[in-house]
Amino acid sequence: MVKPHDEKEVTDECVVHDHPVPPEELARYSIDRDPYSEADIASYVEGQARDEEVQHVERIKTEVVLGDTYEMWDVTTDSNRWWVITNLTNLYSQKHFPSLDYTLSFHIGLMMRLRSRSDNVDAGEPSPFDEVIRREEQASDRHDSAVEAEDYQTVGMLLREALISLIGALRRRTEIPEGIEQPQDANFIDWSIVLMNQLCPGSSNKTLRQHLKSVAKESWQLVNWLTHSRSANQTASSIAIHSCQTVIGHFIQILERSRFDKNEECPVCKSRNIRTHFDLSIGDDGEYFSSCGVCDWTDHPDAAGE
Repeated sequence: MVKPHDEKEVTDECVVHDHPVPPEELARYSIDRDPYSEADIASYVEGQARDEEVQHVERIKTEVVLGDTYEMWDVTTDSNRWWVITNLTNLYSQKHFPSLDYTLSFHIGLMMRLRSRSDNVDAGEPSPFDEVIRREEQASDRHDSAVEAEDYQTVGMLLREALISLIGALRRRTEIPEGIEQPQDANFIDWSIVLMNQLCPGSSNKTLRQHLKSVAKESWQLVNWLTHSRSANQTASSIAIHSCQTVIGHFIQILERSRFDKNEECPVCKSRNIRTHFDLSIGDDGEYFSSCGVCDWTDHPDAAGE
């Protein structure tokens, strides 16, 4: 009978990793960091999941679908893990959406439905125009439940307040040269003229500038008529809402254009991959700042001395 060979005693130790890396340590091992975009995503998650504190944010990948770019983020908080997908930004619990590919498909479908249902300015993220959007949404909600002429008059009043708030938001972000007479706060038409002259200057912008002023003036006159008209009805109210949404969208666009034109190239590496962020801690009510997606350049005030 052949005796089996004696088995050698195993002396090599094999340590099995049986615990996860703490979320706060994961950032040390991330190769591709984007601090400002990570801060935007963290701020968004903490705004949506108010009882949770973000511990780690990591961009997993970026995909382009039908011309739209979607960034996918893995976010760990002190009690949950989330997928966050941009354009429009939304978060999904990884407990209920374990597959990122499935979540992206679901997200794209959801966003397409939302876009088809509303032409409103996107209010999903922090913005200096939050008050403007809130007032416009109040007007839309009142329109949906309106019955009497007085209800539609109230829609006009709410739209009027939204336009005045719009002027206030633009004034805080537009430098008005000395010597230019500043109208009264509630003088929407004259303020529209002053602001469009600053934000859309020059002979090459003459046609665009005149259009912006004209649309603003006619929309203001329409909502004031609606506010006082005893014949105010559903059709007039609906047209006034859409007209004001157009003005709000135009004015925000023209303000953003002036900012993008100044920073279309990174002053350090000359890349055009300039991203925009919003920080509530800048100034009295928050402000936008830019960063480069290629190098570490940013015009954030806190980075001025770095």
